Amino acid sequence: MISVDPTSSISPTEQIRSQLEALIRTGQLTKDSRLPTVRQLAVDLRVAIGTVAKAYKELEHVGMIRTGRAAGTRVNAGFVTTPPVLAAAQAFARTAIDAGLDLDQARGILATGWGSYVKSS
Repeated sequence: MISVDPTSSISPTEQIRSQLEALIRTGQLTKDSRLPTVRQLAVDLRVAIGTVAKAYKELEHVGMIRTGRAAGTRVNAGFVTTPPVLAAAQAFARTAIDAGLDLDQARGILATGWGSYVKSS
């Protein structure tokens, strides 16, 4: 489902959070999908429990997931990305990969483009 790259410049917490967010936004995790327990995901990813707990807390804070004692941690509705945005992201990914960029480099380019667009708007 998700993975953590220990060599990445991005923290393990952010890697977990962003991958789960992407799975929710792309509809791969649907409304009411149950996420692994914090403990189980920490074991699976070989990270500290607090790392996963922080990622879940951040997703819960923005309303993407909810945690209930008996029901576990589940995905909330209303966060799936529209098809045009997903198609543009896939096109960008293909172009970046074809150019020989890794994910961190592609993120940096996207962030630069984002900043340029926001400033010109």
